[in-house]
Formats: sequence, structure tokens, C-alpha cells
Amino acid sequence: MAIPRPQSSQSPSSRLEGILADTDRIEELSDSDGDYEDMGTATEEEQANIAYLESVRIPIQDQLQTDSSKVQNETLQAVLPFLEGNPNDFPLNIFGIPQLQRMKHIAFLKQTLGDYPSAFAMMDASRPWLVYWSLQGMSVLGHDISEYRERVAHTFSLAQHPTGGHGGGYGQLPHLAATYAAVLSIVMVGGAEAYESINRKTMWHYLGQMKQADGGFTMADGGEEDIRGAFCALVIMSLLHIPLELPPDAPARKSGLTSFTDGLGEWISKCQSFDGGMSAAPGNEAHGAYAFCGLGCLSIIGPPKETLNKYLDMMTLIHWLSARQCSPEGGYNGRTNKLVDGCYSHWVGGCWSILEAAIDGQDIWNRSALSRYILSAAQAKKGGLIDKPGKRADAYHTCYNLAGLSAAQHKYVYEADVQTELGGGELDAPYYWKAEGLFEDERVWGSDDVVGEVHPIFVVPFKAVHECRSYFDSKEGF
Repeated sequence: MAIPRPQSSQSPSSRLEGILADTDRIEELSDSDGDYEDMGTATEEEQANIAYLESVRIPIQDQLQTDSSKVQNETLQAVLPFLEGNPNDFPLNIFGIPQLQRMKHIAFLKQTLGDYPSAFAMMDASRPWLVYWSLQGMSVLGHDISEYRERVAHTFSLAQHPTGGHGGGYGQLPHLAATYAAVLSIVMVGGAEAYESINRKTMWHYLGQMKQADGGFTMADGGEEDIRGAFCALVIMSLLHIPLELPPDAPARKSGLTSFTDGLGEWISKCQSFDGGMSAAPGNEAHGAYAFCGLGCLSIIGPPKETLNKYLDMMTLIHWLSARQCSPEGGYNGRTNKLVDGCYSHWVGGCWSILEAAIDGQDIWNRSALSRYILSAAQAKKGGLIDKPGKRADAYHTCYNLAGLSAAQHKYVYEADVQTELGGGELDAPYYWKAEGLFEDERVWGSDDVVGEVHPIFVVPFKAVHECRSYFDSKEGF
């Protein structure tokens, strides 16, 4: 079901005048001192962009000044020139929006897989992430990453810990975040050599050590218990077809648990906060990235329509996620009263396909506004994508901006009979997703701006997902 938008023949101003008294707290944005400097005659494309931005402005502004509101206003002033015009002088598509700088972004990501100066030693434990972000970014841009297959297999065979799981590099202790990024990198390059570099039996035992008596997972031995751990663990288990039964040495067995999913849905339910969002752990502040982890985890346990409606208050969650889209920027923030940030193009933008599958809805979010932000404000002039104008490009923001653009451009749907050859197994719900064409209504991208299809749960290409699971489905035992 699509969420209806209220209709009114009155303008925001006329309606507000009828219900609001004159105060010092409320003013029309169009009457404020924050109007933009006249830079001369605007081009036809700029006029169209400005008209669009005026149509999506929040009609009232609270004049109470806080540190947060000041930074938000400063951020808006930094972003608007990119939404109105084209400061980077990129070629424009047929909609007057900067074209996707595909080759520049590929070149940037290739550099991130090279050598790093000594100042980056502090990033040593994040090496699996740098590989994943770069490979996924290149893949969604259409670049063949098979040339990295041997390097990936070698790198992560060295990073694999003897007791299971992966660390940041050789000799480092295993961590679920590093393990998640390593497994996804291996899945993307594919091939028997890469798959066989993973010791699935020790991985099973390692994940068993992370499972907690209350249903959740820790990120490392003795580490923090949060919703990332649950998501990372189930992604790994599903792709590698690891048994659902807890290993005999799993500490959670002492509390009567026998399966990795025992108590997990109930634990995730407790992570939904009072305002509808999802937090890292029960009682914490809601955050967009944790929302994606929670929805993704439930969508691995079972079909989204069953698991999400069973464990979450869907309407308050939709309300909270909708409020993350900034106006008029069009991009998302991650928390209440925070700034727009390109990475949430995925962490929040990626939630919508899952939610639509859970409520039988269609187009309950503004894809075009997000796409405008990514193409206009999140592309760095020299390549790579960014948090917001004024920030440096990095592999993290490049990967997740592009994943968000894919979610906006493609329609991803869940169908129970779409993948029969992989059905019937444990944690097989993610294999019933498919891409069902491009979104066409009010699109702002041309054919050269379209990126590849990304699996909505695993955030790697569909083909890589199915080849990996098919490979491990064919194996008996470990």
C-alpha cells in the first residue's frame, strides 16, 4: 500500500496564516534573511533546479537558534549551489543534472586499492573494508573486478584467524565487521579458489562464540553487543550456507539456546526506539545505519512481510525513516537533528525496498530527490563521492552513495518463487529478491547515469550472491 499524500488547494502560506498567530518563533522561509545571493542571470537548467528546490522547501522555519540549527543552515548554504547550478562544470544530462562521472569514480577506487602512506597505519584494521568498498563501488559502476580475484583470496587467507573469522590483517584478532567485509569481498570476486579460502567450520565455531544468551551477537570476543553483529553474522551464515544449529562449544547453549536465530527476532524488536527508529542495542538512540542492519537481519531470518510485521512497529518506523530525508537537499541524515550525509543514501535509502516488500507498498519514498543529491552534490570534481560539498572523497562514501543511487534507480521486489534452485534451505529468504526494471516516474538520470543492480540485503551484485550460495549449497558438510 502506498502512503497517500495530503492534498489541498491552498498554498502552505495561506493555510498557515489561518492557523498560526503572529509570533517571534515562526516565519515563512521566503521572507527570511537566508535567501540566496543573486549571482546573475540563471541558465535554463539552473532556473528549473531552483524552481524544484522552492517546491520542496519546508514552508516554515523556527527562529530559535541553536548550535545544531546554525550548522544545519551553514550546511544548506554549502549544498545549495550544487543543487541549483553546476560548480564542478560536469556535463549535464537531459534533465539538467550533472552526469555520473563513471570513469573518474572507477579511477579513484582503483587508487584506494593501491599502497598507502605511513600516516594510514591507524587504518590497518580496516583493510577488509577498504577492499569491500572499492570492489563494490567499481562493480556497481560496471567495471570488471575479476582482475582482483587472486589478490583478494590471498589477502583474506592471511587475515583469517586460526580459530575462525577474519581480522584486519595477518595476526590480528577476528572481528565480525572485518569478517563481514572480507566475506563480501570474496563473494564479489568469486571463483573456487576464493571461496575455498574461507574455513567454514572454524567460521561456524567463531560465530557460535559471538551468539549471546539474550539472542543478540557481540562484534568480537568480549566486545560490544549490538545490531551490527547480528546482521554481519546472518549475512555470513546465509551466503556461506553455514548450519543454523549452534556448535557444541557455543556459550549460549548453557542458557538453553540451540539455534543462531533463537531469541534474535525478539532482541531486534527491543532495539526499536520510542520514536520508531532502530538503535544499536535496546535503549540506545535511533540511527539510520542500525535501521538497515535490523531490517536486513530480519529479512534473512524470513520473508520481510512476515518478520518485519511480527517484530517491528512498521508505521512509526516508516515515519522515522521518512523524517531522515532532508529538505530541500534531498539526501538523508542518520539521526534526528543531524546533517545530510551521502553515506545514508544507502543506510536509509536502502531500507525502502525492504519496507515496501513488508507492506506490499510501492514508491513510498522520494527516489528523485535522493538521486539529485547524489549526482549534483555528492560527486567530487576529481573523482569519488563524498559526504557533502566541502568534504573529501573516500571509498566509504563512494560505495554507499552508489548503492543508494542503485536503490533509487532500480525496483527491487521480493517474490517467494523467484529463485527455486536455491529455495528450501536455511536462511534462504534473501534469494527470493529480484530486480524488476528501472524507476521511470520523475526520474532525473539519463541512460549514462544508470548504475548496476545491487542486492538489497547483501549489497553486492545479484550474480555474485547466487553464484556463492549455489557453490556452497552443492557441498555436503564442511
